[in-house]
Amino acid sequence: MDNYSIFALNISKVNYSVMTNLDNTDIKLLELLQKNSKFTTKELASKVNLSATPVFERIKRLEENGYIRKYTAILNPEKINNGFSVYCNIRLKKHSQEYILNFTAAIEEIKEITECYNVSGDYDFMLKIYVQNMQHYQLFVQEKLGVIESIGSLHSIFVMKEVKHTFSLPIY
Repeated sequence: MDNYSIFALNISKVNYSVMTNLDNTDIKLLELLQKNSKFTTKELASKVNLSATPVFERIKRLEENGYIRKYTAILNPEKINNGFSVYCNIRLKKHSQEYILNFTAAIEEIKEITECYNVSGDYDFMLKIYVQNMQHYQLFVQEKLGVIESIGSLHSIFVMKEVKHTFSLPIY
C-alpha cells in the first residue's frame, strides 16, 4: 500500500455520527433552518406546533450533537466583484503523505479557493475558485497555484452559467 492509500485510510476513520434519535419535528426544524437560519425560535415553534422552549432545547441539542455546524451569511459573488467561478482539477506530482499535507496546507491559506475535495479518478483534488474575471484567474494560477510545489498539473473548468446552487441537504 502506498503512502497515499495510508493517508486516505487514516482520514476515513473520522467518526461521523449516524442520523439517530431524530424525530419528525427535529427533521422539520433542520429543513426550516436550512431555508432560513434567521427564523426566530418563536417563528420556528409556530411552524412545528410547539412552544418556544422545547424548540430552543431541540435546536441546542442539534447544535451540540453536530447536526448544525454553524450559521452564516451567503454572499452574492457578483455583488462583491468575484462572479467568475472556476472548478480546477489538480493532479499531484507524487502521492506521498508529505505532498498531500503540503498541498492541503497551502490550499487552506488561499482565500479565492472556497471548496477543496480529495477525489478519485483522473485527478487527486477538485477546487472551487472565485475570482473577478479570466485575467485574474490567469494571475491566480501563476502567483498562487503555480508556486505550490506538490502540484503536477491542473485542469480548469470555467462556469458559464450556474443552473442550481443550494446549501440545503436532503434529510431522510
